[in-house]
Amino acid sequence: MIYDDLKKKEAKLAMIGLGYVGLPIALEFARDFSVIGFDINQKRVDMMRERKDPSHELDSSAFDGTDIYFTAIPEELKNANFFIVAVPTPIDEGNLPDLRPVIAASRTVGRVLKKGDYVVYESTVYPGCTEEDCIPVLEEESGLKFGIDFKVGYSPERINPGDKEHTIRKILKIVSGSDEEALEEIAKVYEVVVDAGVHRAASIKVAEAAKIIENTQRDVNIALINELSIIFGRMGIDTYDVLEAAGTKWNFLNFKPGLVGGHCIGVDPYYLTHKAKQLGYHAKIINSGRYVNDSMGFYVGKQTVKKIIKNGINVMEARVLIMGATFKENVADIRNSKVVDVVREFESFGVHVDVIDPHADSDELKHEYGFGLATEIADDYAAVIVAVNHDEYVGLPESYFKNLMQPNGIFVDLKGIYKGKIKDLQRWSL
Repeated sequence: MIYDDLKKKEAKLAMIGLGYVGLPIALEFARDFSVIGFDINQKRVDMMRERKDPSHELDSSAFDGTDIYFTAIPEELKNANFFIVAVPTPIDEGNLPDLRPVIAASRTVGRVLKKGDYVVYESTVYPGCTEEDCIPVLEEESGLKFGIDFKVGYSPERINPGDKEHTIRKILKIVSGSDEEALEEIAKVYEVVVDAGVHRAASIKVAEAAKIIENTQRDVNIALINELSIIFGRMGIDTYDVLEAAGTKWNFLNFKPGLVGGHCIGVDPYYLTHKAKQLGYHAKIINSGRYVNDSMGFYVGKQTVKKIIKNGINVMEARVLIMGATFKENVADIRNSKVVDVVREFESFGVHVDVIDPHADSDELKHEYGFGLATEIADDYAAVIVAVNHDEYVGLPESYFKNLMQPNGIFVDLKGIYKGKIKDLQRWSL
C-alpha cells in the first residue's frame, strides 16, 4: 500500500508547485516522508534550497527536520510515487478559467507516472475538472490506464495566506479518491500532517464542489454588504454603525465591505459560473456578486475624486497616496489585487497616484501592473487612502495622516479600521 511505502520511505512523495499552497504542505510532509519539491521556477528553487520561502510566509525554521529535495528538473520526479499538484488556477482577461498551469503540471506528472502511482490535485477547479480535463492528460502522457494502473484523488487546499493561527495542521482537510481504496490511502497520507483530521468526501466531484462554494459563498455575502454600503452611502448612513447594530442578533452573518481580490475569492466563482454555463445555466446571483465586487475599486476611486472636487481641489493637479497594494493584509501577494482598480480610476481622471506598501515588491508590481512603489512620500496629498489594513498601518495616529495632506484633504479609511479614531480630518469609508 502506498501509505505504508511512504511511511517506510520506500516510496517518495512529490509536490508539484511550491507557492503559497505547495511549499508549506511539502515541508509538513517532509517531517514524516521523503519528499521531492518541484517548481518550474529555478530561481524559486534556488531560494528554497537556501531555506528561504519565496512567498515570504515561512521563516527558515520551517525547513528544520525535513527530508526534502528541491528541483526544477522534471526527470527527477521519476523517483516519486505519490504526486500532489498544487499549481495556480487563475482566470484570463475574459474571466474564464485558465487551466494551462494545471494541464501543464498534469503533463509533467504523466511523463513520469508508473503503475501503482497516485496523483492528488489540490488546485481549485470546477467540479469535473480532475476527471474530465486532468486524467485524460495523465493517460495520454503515461500510456497507462486510469483506475487500473494508477489512482487519482482530489483534496482542496485550505491555506489562508498571512494566517498564523489556521495552519495546515489545524484545518480539517477534505479528501476524495477515485475508488474506496484510493480514498482510504489518500486519507491516511493526509492524516499524517493534518492534526484536525480529514473529511472523506463522497466523490472527487463533491470535493471539487465543496471547495468552489467556500469562496463563492464568501464572495456573494461580501457583494451584498458592498452593495448595501453604496446604498447607505447615498443615505448618509455609516455602514459600520449599521453592521454593529445588526450584529447584535445571534444569527447575523458579520461580513464587512471592501475590495475583493486575490487568487481565491476573486477568482473561484468564475470557475463555477463557467461550468454552469457549459451546462446551460446562467448563474444569476453568483455573476451579480462578481459584478458588484469587481466594480468596487472603481467606485472607491470615483467617490474619492468627487469629494476632492467638492473640496475645491483641482483634480488635474491633485496627488493621492494609496497605502497598501497587496490583495490582503500582512502578505506580499499582489495577485489580482483590486487596489490596482483604484489606481486606474484615479489615473483616468488625471490624478497623480503614489502607492506604498511595506510587504509588496516594487519590481513585481511594475512588471504585473505597470507601476511601482513610491520611493518617497509628499505632504500635500488631496487624499490618503488606507486600502489594506497591514499591521504597520493599524496603529498610526491621526497626526500622521494629517501631516501628509492638504488642509482640506480626504482621509479614506477603506476597511473602517479608524472608525472613532479620526477627530479632525474629513473621513470617508465604505
